[in-house]
Amino acid sequence: MNFEQAIQLVEEEMKAVEADMARNFFSEISMIPTVSRYLISSGGKRFRPLLLLLSARLCGHSGPRAVPLASSIEFIHTATLLHDDVVDRAFLRRGLASANSVYGDGASVLVGDFLFTKAFSMIVGERNLPILEVISQATTRMAEGEVMQLTKMGNPETTEEDYRYVVINKTAVLISAACRIGGILGGVPQEKEKALAAFGLNVGIAFQLMDDTLDYIAEEKTLGKTIGKDLSEGKVTLPLIHALRTAPAEGQDRLRAVIRNRDRTEEDLRFVMQAVQDSGGIGYTVNRAADYVNQGRNSLSVFSPAPEKEALLAIAEYTLKRNK
Repeated sequence: MNFEQAIQLVEEEMKAVEADMARNFFSEISMIPTVSRYLISSGGKRFRPLLLLLSARLCGHSGPRAVPLASSIEFIHTATLLHDDVVDRAFLRRGLASANSVYGDGASVLVGDFLFTKAFSMIVGERNLPILEVISQATTRMAEGEVMQLTKMGNPETTEEDYRYVVINKTAVLISAACRIGGILGGVPQEKEKALAAFGLNVGIAFQLMDDTLDYIAEEKTLGKTIGKDLSEGKVTLPLIHALRTAPAEGQDRLRAVIRNRDRTEEDLRFVMQAVQDSGGIGYTVNRAADYVNQGRNSLSVFSPAPEKEALLAIAEYTLKRNK
């Protein structure tokens, strides 16, 4: 099974998620649906809703409750994108001008706040305390991950453990929560619920690791954002951490100087990108991502064979092959 076939398993539910999101970002304040629709309609594979829906079906849930929860997860994710682009001063998102560059920073932050609080309103409406606890814990950790990343900007002493903390909390915990919610909806034993959470966490880590390699190797028109964006912002991701560890002494000194310097030139950026390539930083990161995918696959061993299980495994493999 491939990624497209995995989507087909829950195609009708995914359409319902799109319709539910459209209903829920309605507001009499026209700026809210305008900015929300601009970002939500700009693309994205709805990775988190897809995992929630498949996890719920794997666990035997076939009712309507998964749809609003999948919508709320995507609202939370979208809110973080709106906020991230303001913090990062980003001008591209999914190949289009970012919402903040079109509507301004204020609109992006405030509409992000609306989507975030709307998501919690939708979750509360489900009246399921365990699910609310999972989401509350995940979003708290996401904020911690964002702040941790901010404190490590332009810091060449960032360790792989520091980086892993950011990746887990900024990205992976929400993906883990989406999978775990599927288990809660299905009422499965704790063992299976935790297995889904572990699957989502490992796949989420792999997803971000691969995203960070694309910043060094993808084509801008394919990736949908500026190549070298992370580097230009001073984000020290795993490919660069590996280069800092393994480059010759002179190269390490220059790498540290470039990372610390906020006024990086195009020549500086080219030097760092070449150093990452020469050090094998891309291969190292891809291999680490593959390790996490394998851990995720192993987590699902507690589930019997089923189309939904095969779909989840296909999505895990997709994270290693994506080019945008």
